[in-house]
Amino acid sequence: MNIFSFFKKKGESGLTYNRLETWLDDVMQMTIPNEVVAFCFNLYEDANNSWTLELIGASSFDTTDNDWACDEVFTTRDNPLTWYDDKEWQDVLTLTIKLLKDYLEKGKYAKELKERQGLAVGFVDGDLTLL
Repeated sequence: MNIFSFFKKKGESGLTYNRLETWLDDVMQMTIPNEVVAFCFNLYEDANNSWTLELIGASSFDTTDNDWACDEVFTTRDNPLTWYDDKEWQDVLTLTIKLLKDYLEKGKYAKELKERQGLAVGFVDGDLTLL
């Protein structure tokens, strides 16, 4: 056990569907600007096995240029989903994609997310995966 284990809050270990669903349901209750034509889930690898997920809304979408996700008009940067997990980035991305696809099948706001021109997930410094 390392020293950082003592600072973890209960419920912050691992990304689960229930944690994602609760966070995303709260996020989608916010007022989404009309300019949002696509959504992107940005993943961040933080220090000490810490991970962050945010949702941004973009005013453009282009399947051939991932820079569309930089045209932010909405963000949850001040209210991200964070967790601790001792996994490689590829495994975190795979799990996040799986859980988001599960949400898109049965989540409360799945329709609102899928109505946009595009929906993607990826690390902010990497490629995007369209959902």
